[in-house]
Amino acid sequence: MEFTRRETLVIGAATAAVAALPMPAMASATDDLIAEFTGGADVADSGVDLDAPEIAENGNTVPIEVGAEGAVSIMVLAAGNPTPPVATFNFGPLAGASRAKTRIRLATTQDVIAVAKMADGSFAKSTKTVKVTIGGCGG
Repeated sequence: MEFTRRETLVIGAATAAVAALPMPAMASATDDLIAEFTGGADVADSGVDLDAPEIAENGNTVPIEVGAEGAVSIMVLAAGNPTPPVATFNFGPLAGASRAKTRIRLATTQDVIAVAKMADGSFAKSTKTVKVTIGGCGG
């Protein structure tokens, strides 16, 4: 496949424009969602098990599993998606375990964040970066 000089310049400009998109805006959106979920309370960086693949060959169906011993609710966010909230799992007193499995859609390589509300009112968080590849090329 051959490109003209003009087409190459257009592709380069488009790539630069996408790279310049404001990632801090996405980060602040997830921070706002976490603050809303926690009511502004402190969040511990341990206590939540988040199992997600390091590399996802298909961003349309990425399997994840979340769990936290003693959690009454777990919120899952995909920080790089246009709509970061993915799911919120609520566990009642008859739940056998505070664990859930699902498949999520990821737009690009990004952080998946799980925040758990514990029965004692405290909060815990775990983050995992999932690299989304096209065609499983790992690049």
